[in-house]
Amino acid sequence: MAIATPGRKGDPMAAINVTPMADIMIVLLIIFMVITPLLSEVVTLPLAANTEERSDQSKTITVVLKSDGTVLLEEARLDRLADLVPELEKLLVGLPDTARLVYLKADTNLPYSEVMTVIDLCREAGVDEVAMIADPKVHGG
Repeated sequence: MAIATPGRKGDPMAAINVTPMADIMIVLLIIFMVITPLLSEVVTLPLAANTEERSDQSKTITVVLKSDGTVLLEEARLDRLADLVPELEKLLVGLPDTARLVYLKADTNLPYSEVMTVIDLCREAGVDEVAMIADPKVHGG
């Protein structure tokens, strides 16, 4: 590390100033922290007046149906809908019979028949209960 001395003005300093690089990295970190939650919203959930939060489950399994027909199981994309049953069976192996619950996020624009097909596949895999996830309606205002 070089120290500037009073008698050597104009000589190049051999130290790197990392302050501007640190400032840029902090700004980039903040930008990514703000944008990342916005990117995870993959479906437009339907609105429901009578919703309740269920936080009693420690291990939850989530299935997401996008409007373009894409199926996500625990944020992993499935190539075919038929792959849902064996993948769900793998996730249900260690769970007790009382905890066989799947949360289903389905896009508002999907036909009802596609949602029912996924619910049937979940039941075929051994799921006891399928909970539909919806956004709560805002009353009044």
